[in-house]
Amino acid sequence: MTLATALPVLQETAAPERVGELPAARVADVRALVAREMGEIEDLVCARIAGGVSPGVESAAHLFDAGGKRVRPLGLLLATACFGTIDARARDLGAAAELVHMATLLHDDVIDDGDQRRGRPTSRRVWGNAVSVLAGDMLLVEALRLASAGAGADDKVTWTELVATLGRLVDGEIIQLRGRVAVSLDEATYFEIVRGKTASLFEWALRAGARTGGAGEAAIDALGRFGSSIGVAFQLVDDLLDYDGDAARTGKTLFADLAEGKLTLPLIRAAAGAGGASVSGLVARVREGDEAAARELGLFVRESGACERVRELARGETTRALAELAIVPRCSASEALADVARGLAARVS
Repeated sequence: MTLATALPVLQETAAPERVGELPAARVADVRALVAREMGEIEDLVCARIAGGVSPGVESAAHLFDAGGKRVRPLGLLLATACFGTIDARARDLGAAAELVHMATLLHDDVIDDGDQRRGRPTSRRVWGNAVSVLAGDMLLVEALRLASAGAGADDKVTWTELVATLGRLVDGEIIQLRGRVAVSLDEATYFEIVRGKTASLFEWALRAGARTGGAGEAAIDALGRFGSSIGVAFQLVDDLLDYDGDAARTGKTLFADLAEGKLTLPLIRAAAGAGGASVSGLVARVREGDEAAARELGLFVRESGACERVRELARGETTRALAELAIVPRCSASEALADVARGLAARVS
C-alpha cells in the first residue's frame, strides 16, 4: 500500500510550480510518518465494506475503489501523532471518518442526481438510487460501530461529538436542499451549509485525533478550529474549481456544480456585484436543464473577479488554521498538518 492514491493533496503541495517555498522532501517525511497507518486504515475500510450485504457492498466498493484524498483520516492521524502514538483506536477513528465521508458522497449523488464522481459513473447510476442510499446507510452504521468501540471516558466524548457532527451534516444538507426550491443568494446561508456539510467532519476528525493522542482540552479545541478552517478552505477551493479549475489536473468538470443548480460562493459574490435578479433568472434556467444558460452564467462568474475574491477567502481560512497550530508541540506531525493546510489552498494558487 502506497500513498500514491491516498495523499494526492500532499503530492500537490510538493509540486514546485504550485507552492514554490514548500520543499518536496516534506512529502517524504509525511509518507514515512503515516504510510503504514494510512494503509491499515484503507484495509480496515475495505474490510468494513466487505462485511456488508450485496449489492450495498458493491455500491460502496465502487466509490472507495475510485480513490480520494483521504484528508480526514490523514488529519486525524497527524493530530494524534502531535501528542502521542498512533494506536489501534486512532486507526479505528480514522476509518470511521472516511466511512462517514463516503456515506455523505453516496447520499449526495442521489440528492444531486449526480452522474460522475472521481472520473467514473456514480454508484447510483450503476445500482440505482435505492441501493446507493442504503449503501451510504451501511457505511454510517459501520462508522458508528467503530467510533463506539472504545470504553474510556474520552471515547464516550468522541462518540457523542460524532453523533452531533452527523446532525450538523444532515442539517447542512437540508438547508442546501431548501435552496433548490427557492433561489437564495445569501452568503450567510452558504457558510452555514459549508460549516455543516464539510467543515464539521474535518473538525470532528482533528478533535478526535488530538484527544486520542492525549492532548489537553485547549489543544483539542485549537485542533478542532484548525480542522474547521481547513474544511471551509477545502470547500471554497472545491467551489472555485467548478469555475476556475483545470479539469485534466483536478478531475472535476467545469461548471458541474453549477449544472446541478448549486449556489456556491463564486456565484453568490458575482451576483452581489451585478444585481441578483438577473442572476436568479439564469440560475432558474440552469436548473431546468438549459446548458446554454449554464455556460453563460459560468463565464459571467469567471469574468466578474469573484473567483479571486473567493481565493483570498480560502487563503485567509488557511492562515487562521495555521495560527491554531501555535499550541501544538513542534514536531514532524504538526509540520505535516501545516503542509496539508497549505496544500489545500495551493490547488487554486
